[in-house]
Amino acid sequence: MQKVSVNLPTNGYDVIIQSGLLASAGEYIHSKGGKVFVVSDSNVSVLYCDTLISSLTAQGYRCKLYVVKAGESSKNISSVMPMYSAMIEFGLTRSDLVVALGGGVVGDLTGFVASTYLRGVDFVQIPTSLLAQVDSSVGGKVAVDVVEGKNLVGSFYQPKVVLIDTLLLSTLPDKFYVDGMAEIIKYGCILDKKLFDRLAAIESREEFMEQAEDIIARCCAIKAGVVSRDERDNGERMLLNFGHTYGHALEKYYDFSTLTHGQAVAIGMSHITAISEAKGLTKQGTREKIDRVLTNFGLSTTDVADPSQVVSYISNDKKNLGKDLVVVILREIGKGVLYRTDKEFFEV
Repeated sequence: MQKVSVNLPTNGYDVIIQSGLLASAGEYIHSKGGKVFVVSDSNVSVLYCDTLISSLTAQGYRCKLYVVKAGESSKNISSVMPMYSAMIEFGLTRSDLVVALGGGVVGDLTGFVASTYLRGVDFVQIPTSLLAQVDSSVGGKVAVDVVEGKNLVGSFYQPKVVLIDTLLLSTLPDKFYVDGMAEIIKYGCILDKKLFDRLAAIESREEFMEQAEDIIARCCAIKAGVVSRDERDNGERMLLNFGHTYGHALEKYYDFSTLTHGQAVAIGMSHITAISEAKGLTKQGTREKIDRVLTNFGLSTTDVADPSQVVSYISNDKKNLGKDLVVVILREIGKGVLYRTDKEFFEV
């Protein structure tokens, strides 16, 4: 077992990482009111909800399972009202608890609903995808998508605990394993050259899984450190968005249907590094190093979309500050910086 602490002035919590943890999850979950509202998706629920609910009922909790359709299309404002109704019908109070069992979509949606139901009820993250385990489940960003863009309606709401069971990755389709690797590579790019070099030496999914607990713990530790210094995303935390400005615009361009989040971020990391190298802001050869690692893990570094059309979606990016757009660039591998510019930065 490995434990990473997210140290905050208030509402700090632990991230617990262990293979097989789901079967004992009830021991780490505390509901004063005795009720637990479990949210999962149509893929994950058939695999793991019985195990989780058995663990919770063994602790004496009364559980209600709520299942949403798997996929980004469920992470929108229209999904919120039916969840509120189900919680009310279940009699969920502020003394009770909500658990998100699933990937980033389930975690973001559930966290947003928990943060607003009765003005806030406790919730727990149990991420089942690699991307959620290393990124979206830690840090308290919860949100839903709207027509105008991704994650534009949300809040900062920290979970009570994050439980990461690496054994759950055994059923993760290769598409979503690759998806998560983009975020792991991102951590190496912005803040940890040793992690980047370690990833560059991995040659297979099996080899990664042998190191999964250590690598996931390292990613969570990096994010926990950044979040503890900048919980509300006003400064350093923006570094975690390397590749995301163009990546989110690319997702919106395809209406969230063609590319996974990780695939879009991979293209975004490569694209912005090519631009920053061309402008003399990044050490030459950095993009080549990034592309080599991304490609090795099965991630694309280019896309057929017209960049000028993709850039049109950047106007609604959350990192717009007045007339400025804050983008993340690399000076070199392991050294990410915030760079104030505008969306014309991408028009090269």
